[in-house]
Amino acid sequence: MIFPCAGEDLLGILHPGGPQAEKALLLVVGGPQYRVGSHRQFVLLARHLAMAGIPVLRFDYRGMGDSGGALRPFEAVGADIGAALDALGRALPLVRRVVIWGLCDAASAACLYAPQDPRVSGLVLLNPWVRTQAGEARTYLRHYYLARLRSPELWSKLFAGRFQVRRSLESLLAFLRSASGTRPADTLPGASARGPDLAQAPAGPALPERMLLALRRFRGPILLILSGNDLTAREFMDLADNRADWRRWARTAVLERRELPEADHTFSSAPWRDQVAAWTLDWLRSW
Repeated sequence: MIFPCAGEDLLGILHPGGPQAEKALLLVVGGPQYRVGSHRQFVLLARHLAMAGIPVLRFDYRGMGDSGGALRPFEAVGADIGAALDALGRALPLVRRVVIWGLCDAASAACLYAPQDPRVSGLVLLNPWVRTQAGEARTYLRHYYLARLRSPELWSKLFAGRFQVRRSLESLLAFLRSASGTRPADTLPGASARGPDLAQAPAGPALPERMLLALRRFRGPILLILSGNDLTAREFMDLADNRADWRRWARTAVLERRELPEADHTFSSAPWRDQVAAWTLDWLRSW
């Protein structure tokens, strides 16, 4: 299906589901990718849910895939999500409740959008993007460098003279400086927090604060799915588990949390992908 958004045409694929369905899922795509998803995950998830009777719309933002317009950051796709919800409503007028499903920065975009649209009844968030320069540095220090110190391979290289000590120390010191920063800059997915391609977020509160504010305003149920072998998920877990304001939100939210300890960022294996699909379907059926 083709539908308008701010003077551009967006392309979406609708999986109709059951003819009397009153609940549907809008699959929001993270960037830079399009509606098929890594390892065809979005196609397979949509088909799985539609076969169970739940309609799914997956679509391309402006500037992505087969949609027109200029590419924009995830914090500026609210109009695209709204246009997709409009198209879904026109195609399936019996639908009364819509759940937004997103991975990485699409999960963050869903969080930021959901409180402003009463049509959004729930959220499925996978490995949400909460990246800041300081947050990234602390995550690397905690989950990468400490693991490296316990690695026999590191010590073997060190004793064999094949370990670049100076370069590694410079990298470690850069992370330590970033981790101690008092006002870290937000970074966009795919951007380096340590190089000239650093992308600045809009002025105002940092991304984690904006997301927490949006989540506090959203009253619907949330399914949170996290990968154990992913630094993006680790950064979110460190934030959600260690900051008092995030813990307070989690205690009051209608929140269900699931973790796949071995999974990577995009749930690239069939068992991980299938588990995500099963959790999503079970959760949708539960309320």
